[in-house]
Amino acid sequence: MAARDKTPDITAEVLLKAYAVGIFPMAESADDPSLFWIEPERRGIIPLDDFHVPKRLARTVRSDHFTIRVDRTFDGVIDGCAAPAPGRRKTWINARIRKLYGELFTLGHCHTVETWHDGELVGGLYGVSLGTAFFGESMFSRETDASKVALVHLVARMKAGGYTLLDTQFVTDHLAKFGAVEIPKRSYQGLLDRAMRGQADFYALGRDEVRGDAIMRLAGGAPEPR
Repeated sequence: MAARDKTPDITAEVLLKAYAVGIFPMAESADDPSLFWIEPERRGIIPLDDFHVPKRLARTVRSDHFTIRVDRTFDGVIDGCAAPAPGRRKTWINARIRKLYGELFTLGHCHTVETWHDGELVGGLYGVSLGTAFFGESMFSRETDASKVALVHLVARMKAGGYTLLDTQFVTDHLAKFGAVEIPKRSYQGLLDRAMRGQADFYALGRDEVRGDAIMRLAGGAPEPR
């Protein structure tokens, strides 16, 4: 069971120290100003070597239907993640979450992968980068496959940049399709400890858009369609 402790004193520096030992904060709702720490007994991860991309999605990635950008609009991405969506009438992203992760973004420890179409932000994700670990926080989609394509681009960047751990916190049916699994806290801690001893490069692919065929070669997953 997750360990939860109400806490009023979280700074960006405290937040990074918490991630380094396997703890992350959440809020009860967007209207609740308090935060609490969570340390799941079973942790969700996507093993990078077992990342799976369904064939139809692989075709979408290769088609470059979406333009993928990184770290262009943190506010736009967190607004999208906080907005109501089908099956999600409310969100846990409150004002303190926005402020803390905005500070991490300024410090270079929070990153966005953004999905654009016809000049509009239609999906994306954000998370925390520390050592060789990336801690996925939230994702959103306003068009079919927009968040999924962002995830494929994230994994390609992680592989290019020397990351070793993609933490999803929990496993949903959506993430399970990409190979997400639950592992015991002790196993997770071993992966995390190793990740904290290294240093990855989120910008190994640069900051400009990267073509989908190159992303698929890096990310792996479904074979090239005939």
